[in-house]
Amino acid sequence: MIKKFAHVCLFSGLLLGVMSCSSASIEDYQQTTPKLDLATFFDGKLTAAGIVQDFSGKVTRKFTVTMEAHWTDTPQGKQGVINEWFVYDDGEKQTRVWKITDKGNGIYQGTANDILGIAEGESRGSALRWRYDMQLAVDGSEYQVHFDDWMFLVDDQTIINKSDIIKFGVTVAQVTLVIAKQED
Repeated sequence: MIKKFAHVCLFSGLLLGVMSCSSASIEDYQQTTPKLDLATFFDGKLTAAGIVQDFSGKVTRKFTVTMEAHWTDTPQGKQGVINEWFVYDDGEKQTRVWKITDKGNGIYQGTANDILGIAEGESRGSALRWRYDMQLAVDGSEYQVHFDDWMFLVDDQTIINKSDIIKFGVTVAQVTLVIAKQED
């Protein structure tokens, strides 16, 4: 019985190890199209709708976002500002202002009012992967969490954004968001 349990534990450990090593890489999207360019997509007015799911997959919140974005050329590179106004299904409202720098070769850096430090992003093909730490308010308390944030350009008008919210190395929630460009 102990020997069988040891084999099950060994197999489970190996399976977990293989699964954790096989996560998606931004390089997996190098040849995908259409090509995502943040300055082209995030320009002008956009809207979004999304959900937050807890660790079990249960939807805990729904929200909409109105966005306005613009870019300028500077000596430090192309600089973008994305203003986001969130409205949650419980009536809560939130504002975030992203300041993004295009460092060239698909590398981006960004800051925002609730982001801790600098968000690091990398784009290949139709995908962008952002990684950043955030001070997240939940039920009157604040938690420092890590976001592993993926954006996928579906067409010239639509991005699907999927984020894992991670605390102590464990995904505690996920956010899924559909972002659409608006006619000016």
